[in-house]
Amino acid sequence: MSGAINDATSPSALSDKSAKIFVAGHCGLVGSAIVRKLQALGFTNLVLRGHAELDLTRQNDVESFFAVEKPQFVILAAAKVGGIHANNTYPADFIAVNLQIQTNVIDASYRFGVKKLLFLGSSCIYPKFAPQPIPESALLTGPLEPTNEWYAIAKIAGIKMCQAYRIQYNWDAISGMPTNLYGPHDNFHPENSHVLPALMRRFHEAKVKGAKEVVVWGSGSPLREFLHVDDLADGVVFLMESYSGLEHVNVGSGKEVTIKELAELVKEVVGFEGELVWDSSKPDGTPRKLMDSSKLAGLGWTPKISLKDGLVDTYKWYLENVKQ
Repeated sequence: MSGAINDATSPSALSDKSAKIFVAGHCGLVGSAIVRKLQALGFTNLVLRGHAELDLTRQNDVESFFAVEKPQFVILAAAKVGGIHANNTYPADFIAVNLQIQTNVIDASYRFGVKKLLFLGSSCIYPKFAPQPIPESALLTGPLEPTNEWYAIAKIAGIKMCQAYRIQYNWDAISGMPTNLYGPHDNFHPENSHVLPALMRRFHEAKVKGAKEVVVWGSGSPLREFLHVDDLADGVVFLMESYSGLEHVNVGSGKEVTIKELAELVKEVVGFEGELVWDSSKPDGTPRKLMDSSKLAGLGWTPKISLKDGLVDTYKWYLENVKQ
């Protein structure tokens, strides 16, 4: 599956700064970063709709939007996301909402003449015990991590939908699979958030209250990879300009830390001086998850933001924007 398979457009898709680009999910962590990046690059014709203006789970609404707006390019960053607790509690939402969004946007994009679409998935698409680092070829080679399989199945379906439309219609739909993301506009909800923002909020609240300790789920031993969302946005623009292929592309940092190391780093950035206690009776999730991003590096892209610098940036945003 080389990058040259089924080229349907010129690889340099975003050469026109006035091109109409629909960023689906522009209010979220990923979408907002992509909008910031495109605006910084001088793109002047971004089409943005919040959930109140356009419900992407409603097929008729999505088709009406595409019929009127007729965007030339689509970046599909809209999704229902959450951590282990949220996936365990709301499995129906995670599979149904994501399938609806993807199906509606991908199909309407093709039928209303979009030149190129980029679908964003997640590293959770890979088997629980995939080889490490995880290459793109590991997809569908083993069982998924049970704690987020509902979300993962939806995202796998999105990849396959993009591939199917490329094969059947010679249409330029590509997929990028980011690793664990963090940064401005992340979800800092106390229960329905991912590990990094959850840690940041808990350490901050403990610091404010003068608490003596913070208890964290699990053993702290799982290995994780994190990518600042501004790096992802840069990678997304790179893929839109430089990649047109059947296979999805991993977008990762190539660096991994244990959850324990991450917690200690967040604790340092936040300035919490109490104790860190691990509750090993709670689940850890996947033991190790590092993506092999050598395909993307081979195309000419690598990330630039260190974890420490990214955490400092994220905590600054948290202090300025999250209601205390």
